[in-house]
Amino acid sequence: MNATIIAPAKASHWGLEWRLATVKNGMKDSLAYRGDFIIGLLSQAFVPVAIQLMLWYSIFKNGGATTFAGMSYSELLAYTWTSILFTQIRGGDYDFALIEMIRTGTLSGYLVRPVGVVEFTFFQGLGEKLITAGFCLTLGVVATFFTSMTITNLILAIMLAIVGNIIHYLFGAALASVAFYWENAFAVLMVKNMVVSLLCGEVIPLSIVPAKYTFIWESLPFYLFVYGPTQVALGKWDQLTWLRHMGIGFIWIFVLWGALKLSWSYSIKRYQGIGG
Repeated sequence: MNATIIAPAKASHWGLEWRLATVKNGMKDSLAYRGDFIIGLLSQAFVPVAIQLMLWYSIFKNGGATTFAGMSYSELLAYTWTSILFTQIRGGDYDFALIEMIRTGTLSGYLVRPVGVVEFTFFQGLGEKLITAGFCLTLGVVATFFTSMTITNLILAIMLAIVGNIIHYLFGAALASVAFYWENAFAVLMVKNMVVSLLCGEVIPLSIVPAKYTFIWESLPFYLFVYGPTQVALGKWDQLTWLRHMGIGFIWIFVLWGALKLSWSYSIKRYQGIGG
């Protein structure tokens, strides 16, 4: 039997109550085991940082270079350490959770609720990411006492990173609709994560990409996840530039939201609710 979506009551659908409650529950879940939460953040940030530090050391200390793509050793180190504040804000496996719901048939239980499953999953994950953003903001404020980074730039950078988180989820959730057609759709999201890690500035600063290839990352929204916030925090982008990229981010949110609604409205017609 094909699943049908029960239309929610208008007041319930448009009200903020269930959304705020879902965000609050997400926060509670992330803080249930505080030690594991913090260790998880630090361990996930370790790999890209370690890769960059070894790369910069090899280029400058072993190779004897004084600059690399116009950046000095100290500038690259500043980028690496500052980018840590934003790599975890853009993350999350909530798009994977959507695929798991489709694959196992547990999506059926959400379709009869007066809330949208994609939106519910986002707000649940947003609670955790707001806690993460608060943790990163605290670390950043401490760093302002020892670096040239300002609190104003840090707050603007966190705001841009949160916009990036929304874009990241919408993109992943739209791709998750592949699970209605293919049982092993996890592979699509894994490839997506690898591409995003490279093009968001998590692995390397995008400013070192040769000029003839910059159109690749500039034409995609992924740079708003890590590279953009890092540039803002370091003072490389002024407030006018920040505002322009925030506008670009909201345009991408609008476009991806439309793509998400379109992909799910067509794909969910194939849903059987059997699982397996």
